Amino acid sequence: MSFIFFFICCLLSQRPHKAYPIEMAQFHSPDYVEFLQRINPENQNLFPSEMARYNLGEDCPVFDDMFEFCQIYAGGTIDAARRLNNKLCDIAINWAGGLHHAKKCDASGFCYINDLVLGILELLKHHPRVLYIDIDVHHGDGVEEAFYFTDRVMTVSFHKFGDKFFPGTGDVKDLGEREGKFYAINVPLKDGIDDSSFNRLFRTIISKVVEIYQPGAIVLQCGADSLARDRLGCFNLSIDGHAECVKFVKKFNIPLLVTGGGGYTKENVARCWTVETGILLDTELPNEIPENDYIKYFAPDYSLKIPGGHIENLNTKSYISSIKVQILENLRYIQHAPSVQMQEVPPDFYIPDFDEDEQNPDERVDQRSRDKQIQRDDEYFDGDNDNNGS
Repeated sequence: MSFIFFFICCLLSQRPHKAYPIEMAQFHSPDYVEFLQRINPENQNLFPSEMARYNLGEDCPVFDDMFEFCQIYAGGTIDAARRLNNKLCDIAINWAGGLHHAKKCDASGFCYINDLVLGILELLKHHPRVLYIDIDVHHGDGVEEAFYFTDRVMTVSFHKFGDKFFPGTGDVKDLGEREGKFYAINVPLKDGIDDSSFNRLFRTIISKVVEIYQPGAIVLQCGADSLARDRLGCFNLSIDGHAECVKFVKKFNIPLLVTGGGGYTKENVARCWTVETGILLDTELPNEIPENDYIKYFAPDYSLKIPGGHIENLNTKSYISSIKVQILENLRYIQHAPSVQMQEVPPDFYIPDFDEDEQNPDERVDQRSRDKQIQRDDEYFDGDNDNNGS
């Protein structure tokens, strides 16, 4: 939607690089990444065993330019993490990212490459501890699984659980294992949770987590399918209620990487991430959506905010209280701000630059390539971490 695009254009001085296969393979298996590169709608029928092995098809369909799609959203999250690492900004946003279901060796839930894991791995180069928060209606299973055995990443997921709701994981009893025990926090919710219940629970848990864990950076996945009236969701959150989580996390003044995620009522996804971009920029937006090429999607009232829903709230006070008590009790078992012996910071991946002298002057340069060469003077830095090498 034009609102989102407008704000992103204002925020970025250049487009993020397309993630290279070697970067994706820092988490994903090289054979899986290689298969994503070569599969397409025309040849997928030739690889039935590989399609099954990597869970492609059905809710992870193969489509034209799929690998480039993965490169673009993954590159955005990796670059966002690098900007935070190099202190080029305090908050970095990639609304195209947040594909939290992808696993090391297979796709899941329309997620092919887990950009969140890749971004967190970048942040861990500079920060001993990273906090991951997920407010998508679906459990952030791929991110939790990736860091299930470590205390360097704490994952906190607020999601619908039960009734065979996808992906079927995220019980409050799932805590992490080995060094990661108690560093996976799951907040399983039932249908119909509203703003007041969700926000009280969110503030209580996240404030305690930040107090105890003391993260050096936070990654916040803002899936918009937790909004009321989402086609796949079942919560009653208004845009203000959803955005309150963003506002609350921002107040900690900890380096923050914000991504998108799920969302299946497109006009409300656009509304939600526009409001939340405004919050992150300390900019108050009018509720009336101005005239634009997509205005018809926001009929009949053409307003930015949407109210909460009217699904019966099955989250009783006693249920919410019991979940809160269990989580706070588990937090008592973790080491206060676990330490890690930091070694020499590994450099950003070497990505070969193109040589302008070798470019064919007669070859047409597309808009994306021209945009990539734009660099603001106040965001330039020397050395191996030069953004042009990202």
